[in-house]
Amino acid sequence: MGRIVLDKVTKRFGSVEVIPPLDLTIEDGEFTVFVGPSGCGKSTLLRLIAGLEDLSSGKIEIDGSDVSAVPPAKRGLAMVFQSYALYPHMSVRKNIAFPLRMAKLDQAEIDRRVSNAAQVLNLTDYLDRRPGQLSGGQRQRVAIGRAIVREPSAFLFDEPLSNLDAALRVGMRLEISELHKRLETTMIYVTHDQVEAMTMADKIVVLRAGNIEQVGSPLDLYNQPRNRFVAGFIGSPRMNFLEGAVAAKHGAHAIGFRPEHLGLSLTEGEWKGKVGVAEHLGSDTFLHVHPENGGETITVRVDGEFSARHGDIVYLTPIADKIHRFAADGLRIQ
Repeated sequence: MGRIVLDKVTKRFGSVEVIPPLDLTIEDGEFTVFVGPSGCGKSTLLRLIAGLEDLSSGKIEIDGSDVSAVPPAKRGLAMVFQSYALYPHMSVRKNIAFPLRMAKLDQAEIDRRVSNAAQVLNLTDYLDRRPGQLSGGQRQRVAIGRAIVREPSAFLFDEPLSNLDAALRVGMRLEISELHKRLETTMIYVTHDQVEAMTMADKIVVLRAGNIEQVGSPLDLYNQPRNRFVAGFIGSPRMNFLEGAVAAKHGAHAIGFRPEHLGLSLTEGEWKGKVGVAEHLGSDTFLHVHPENGGETITVRVDGEFSARHGDIVYLTPIADKIHRFAADGLRIQ
């Protein structure tokens, strides 16, 4: 079991409150992602759950038990950090087995757990190598293996892919998602990368300045963002926003529309503009269009085969039922 409940949790460093009173429930077996810009409090929140930081007030429950004052080693959690923190002089086998030896498990049980973890993570052929003989992705799998053998009630991942190059990050995202399906264990994953959040999570928690802005499934946040901050943070490229007279026509302080929810024509449309930068990504092309009447550049997603040159005149029309309206306080107008 791995149900985690945060009840009015707060954290202060001196007089600075970095986590205002916060309530959150993470259900058993969920893959929950904490996402937000740098300094929003997501890693601090993870460390509070792990017990690596002390609460200023409130309480944390794991499977119905108050663990607010319980030391990290006794919370039944396993944490994977951004740095692999492997022992370079030890083999992969000994690195994975290390927490079990510290817990004084018998050798037969240690061998069983290490063998199982190695099979799950495709590390069986590397057990006798040292970390220096492995790639970055393999070293991260060893770090995950060291967490798996503890058979925790929940896994905590603190930006585990930040040290990997782009190709390895994509591969490891898939591996961690597959791992969650196999183990069916609660996982909490911290990242500043909203693409990671969208592709991995059952539930996303969007944080800003220690506050929870919205909690929901990836598609909930994509289709029904609670406010302008969430709308602009979730989705890649980010949502376009327009204010002024254009927004007023829709009864809003601002309107938002995603690059993929714009129609483009060379002859007619709602807004006329001039093509600036065109980003060709193969399957898609992102055009950055400068509106004729000024204002912010509008990004539009078109087919990768679409040919446009700098300075070309185009016409844009948003899909009517995909326009998001926002009030002056930033909240979404239903």
